[in-house]
Amino acid sequence: MTSVTLFKQDGSQNGDVTLNDAIFGIEPNENVVFDTVLMQRASQRQGTHAVKNRSAVRGGGKKPWRQKGTGRARQGSTRSPQWVGGGTVFGPTPRSYAYHLPKKVTRLALKSVLSQKVADGSLVVVDAFNFDQPKTKEFAQSLSSLNVSTKTLVVLEEDNKNAEKAARNLANVKVIDAKGINVLDVISNDKLVLTQAALSQIEEVLA
Repeated sequence: MTSVTLFKQDGSQNGDVTLNDAIFGIEPNENVVFDTVLMQRASQRQGTHAVKNRSAVRGGGKKPWRQKGTGRARQGSTRSPQWVGGGTVFGPTPRSYAYHLPKKVTRLALKSVLSQKVADGSLVVVDAFNFDQPKTKEFAQSLSSLNVSTKTLVVLEEDNKNAEKAARNLANVKVIDAKGINVLDVISNDKLVLTQAALSQIEEVLA
């Protein structure tokens, strides 16, 4: 079983915590991680791109010239695609880029990135973040005491509103609850900070 140091929010050590090797000690699967990140980034696309086709372009109701006798090609509207100011053919239309991978795949990807954080020494476990008021300065002091100064993902247990609000204005810090942990957020941050309660919730879901 893998163990990491358990810290208090003031940076002092509070013993060790044992991690579930089935979640934090597996051999990372890079292909699965790549596929999951691709899926997440595709799902974040707005897909609001649009162009006007000939039916949406303003004007062009009158036939430019008579059908026969001019020697020129027949034309029915000045808003046909070949005309300047005409509509666009086969242009992008609003659509969703979202798709889903099997649940087993996304779970394996999450286990892979969590195991990689442990292997890199980038996982920090804190017994709890307890604040009487949502003070950003106090949260920043806690991270400094934990020697966390790079881009950081903080995963809290549910309903820890004071800690969540305290970290909201900190640069390079993203806070989510344990249910919202995902592959893209984990790999996008250099450090991963978990509370002990959040760690238990993650292990319960992924075990």
